[in-house]
Amino acid sequence: MKNRLDSQKQSGLVRALGPIDATMIVIGSMIGSGIFITSAESSRLSGAPGWLLLAWALAGLLTITGALCCSELATMMPRAGGVYVFLREAYGRSIGFLYGWTLFLVIQTGTIAAVAIAFAKFLGVFVPSVSPDHYLVAPISFGGYAISLSTEQLVAIALIALLTWSNTRGLEVGKIIQNTFTFAKTAALAAVVVIGLSLGWNANSAALSSAWWDSWANGWDPQIAQPGLKVVGGLALALLFGRSMVGPLFAQTAWTNVTFVGSEVREPGKNLVRALVGGCGIVVVLYLLANLAYLAVLPLTEIEHAPQNRVAVAMLNAVFGHPGAMCMAAAIMISTFGCDNGLILAGVYNQLLEYIVSADLLFYVLMIAALMVLRRKRPNAERPCRTWGYPFVPIISILLAGLLMVDLAFLAPATSGIGMLLVLTGVPVYFFWRRFRGVTN
Repeated sequence: MKNRLDSQKQSGLVRALGPIDATMIVIGSMIGSGIFITSAESSRLSGAPGWLLLAWALAGLLTITGALCCSELATMMPRAGGVYVFLREAYGRSIGFLYGWTLFLVIQTGTIAAVAIAFAKFLGVFVPSVSPDHYLVAPISFGGYAISLSTEQLVAIALIALLTWSNTRGLEVGKIIQNTFTFAKTAALAAVVVIGLSLGWNANSAALSSAWWDSWANGWDPQIAQPGLKVVGGLALALLFGRSMVGPLFAQTAWTNVTFVGSEVREPGKNLVRALVGGCGIVVVLYLLANLAYLAVLPLTEIEHAPQNRVAVAMLNAVFGHPGAMCMAAAIMISTFGCDNGLILAGVYNQLLEYIVSADLLFYVLMIAALMVLRRKRPNAERPCRTWGYPFVPIISILLAGLLMVDLAFLAPATSGIGMLLVLTGVPVYFFWRRFRGVTN
């Protein structure tokens, strides 16, 4: 205990985050734009309401089992750095470095940028001058790429700068912003659930008019869902169902962010567990209910072909007309603002999501496996919380994530391959860093 206190004093970190604060970081980092958008692509890929809900449920299972495993690691090593520390202690500095490199290059920064762009897109509903086509600097081409600055990009940059600045003003300021917006956006998502489930269930809704498990009966065709797919029948459905989980998995990423501030959480042995398991559980339930609300209000074709994939906006528009769509746009702005604050405090879509998710799944598997490695390497270490259902829970989690990685590698080799290549770019950087710093292991 004395060593922990001394370490805390030396680091200058104060355990100022209580159980509610830590839980708000988990919920706030998870609820962003994904739940309001990604169900469109998931339904196009799987073709039936039952498969859509199952995709979200399995993504939730991965999240909950991961949170159970992470709880043991987080309470065993409640230090700043979180997952980086877990991987370093289990596998050595090289894997820890690769995780930090990938987090910086792809996972955290890419997610912050994507959510900030989503905020700007929905701001454009109210301020038409905020648009991807309204350029302050016209595109300048460099081969197949271009550099430009639109008003939409400027708003996204300003949002990131504002939240970064506010979080540098001290933990208390960041905590107040995070808690306020997390309460607001959780209430907004709950409102979507209540409105959809209470005012929906019309005869044309997907829940009542579609075949729940027979995708072909709903007009689904695997060759249309993924042009060029060479497999047919049940195998095609199984493969595309796996790919349909990309959006739900992206919507449920970032729950590990609370471990990055483990040194600032009071009584981490209790509060980190409550935050991880409780926060993830709340979000998983809300996400399942939100998708059920979409199905209760909208026909399946309207979910699949929602304008710009904005399923939640289409739902509110169907219930309340244009005022409902405007209210939903405002709610999503609140959600994305709070999500980016949570990501920054702790430390676009389709193709972008696939290489983010593929890289994220790799380190998810390594983190879960780290629990088993450290059980053998440090059997006598203090563990205030032990993973429920060990070793079955981590094994199930690893198998599910592994199958999804193989599925993505088969169906989307280019995008998932980019994710893996970005991870591997850290290898030469690590050797350069080790030589520069004189690190021996």
